[in-house]
Amino acid sequence: MAHRKALVVDDEIHIVQVVAIKLRNNGFDVTTAENGAVGLELAGEICPDIIVTDFQMPVMTGLEMIENLRKQESTKDIPVIMLTARGFAIEEGQKESLKISAFLSKPFSPREVLKTIEETLDTAAVI
Repeated sequence: MAHRKALVVDDEIHIVQVVAIKLRNNGFDVTTAENGAVGLELAGEICPDIIVTDFQMPVMTGLEMIENLRKQESTKDIPVIMLTARGFAIEEGQKESLKISAFLSKPFSPREVLKTIEETLDTAAVI
């Protein structure tokens, strides 16, 4: 079975490392980016199976990155899980229009991230 590819986008390096290690230990090829602009570029290049992104980042927010992903044919259907600090609410309509698969509030456990990714990929595979 081919390795599944994940893209982790967050400006907090410790979060990127924790999530990347958990995913690599569970058979994912992981690419990381420190902001939405880099994440958007990498998503187009590697076409990951799933993207985990922070909401608030410099240069381009996670939300702006997702809006741009959805406009491109090669990236419009990639499932996205968004990490948010408490207090950042995203409207239900926006969540649906951007096809955000799940939200996880910081702080989260690496196990919780992996479980959410597995569930999202299982759901995507059925569709």
